[in-house]
Amino acid sequence: MNDWTTSHDRVLAQRNAEGWMFLIEAARDLRTTGAIAPSGKALARALTDPVRAQAPRPLAVLEAGAGTGAVTRTLIPELPRASHLDVVEANPRFAARLRHLVTTHPDLAARPAQVNVHQTYVEQLDIDQRYDVIVSGLPLTNFTPVQVERIMARYMELLHPGGTLTYFAYLGTRKARALTASRAEARRHAAVDDIMAAYQRTYATGRWTVWGNVPPAYVWHLQRPLVSAETDQLEPQTDWASR
Repeated sequence: MNDWTTSHDRVLAQRNAEGWMFLIEAARDLRTTGAIAPSGKALARALTDPVRAQAPRPLAVLEAGAGTGAVTRTLIPELPRASHLDVVEANPRFAARLRHLVTTHPDLAARPAQVNVHQTYVEQLDIDQRYDVIVSGLPLTNFTPVQVERIMARYMELLHPGGTLTYFAYLGTRKARALTASRAEARRHAAVDDIMAAYQRTYATGRWTVWGNVPPAYVWHLQRPLVSAETDQLEPQTDWASR
C-alpha cells in the first residue's frame, strides 16, 4: 500500500466518522446541530474566501458554530502569519473534537496559541477582541427570531468597521418547511428569513450558490460599514439598494 492510498483512506475514515457524529448530534438536537452532515469542501472554501482575499496581512478571525471542524480545517492553513483564530462551539462533544484538531493540526505545531476554542454560545462570548472576518456555521433558520436578532447583533458588534461576516443558508428550506412543518413553525421560519433579508439588504456585498454541497447552499458576505462610532448604525435598514 503506497503513501497516497494510506492518506486517502485516512481522510475517508475521518469523513465517515464526522458524518456519523453529525447524525448522532442531529438526533439529539437538530435545532442546534442544524445539519445531518458536515460542510463540504466547496462550501468551506466559499465561506473562507474573505480570509484569502485579505491575506497576507495578519487577521483576527472568528468561527462560530464550528461543528466537527470541516470549515476549521480549511480555515487554518489559510491564516496569514501572526493571525489569530477564535473558534466558538456550544456542543461539548464537538468542542472536544475541535480542541483535538487544534492540538494535532500540523500547521499549528509551531504556533498552537494562534487558535483558541471556546465552548459557549457566540452571544455569550466574553471577549474584547474585534474581528476582520467572522465565519458563521450556525443554523440560523433553526432558531427563534429573537435568537437570530441577538446573534446577528453580536456578530456586527464583534466585527471591525469594514469587517466581513460570511454565512450560509441551505436552498429551499422555507418552501420545504411550508409543506411539511406546522403553521407555527412555518411562521417562525418566515420571520427569521425576513430578519436575514433586512441584514442582506443593508450589508450584503455578495451572494454565491454552492451547488457542490449536500444540500446546495447560498453563501452570503455581509460587511460592517466603515463609519465613525458616533454615526455607526448597526440596525438593518428598511430600504434596499439595488445590487
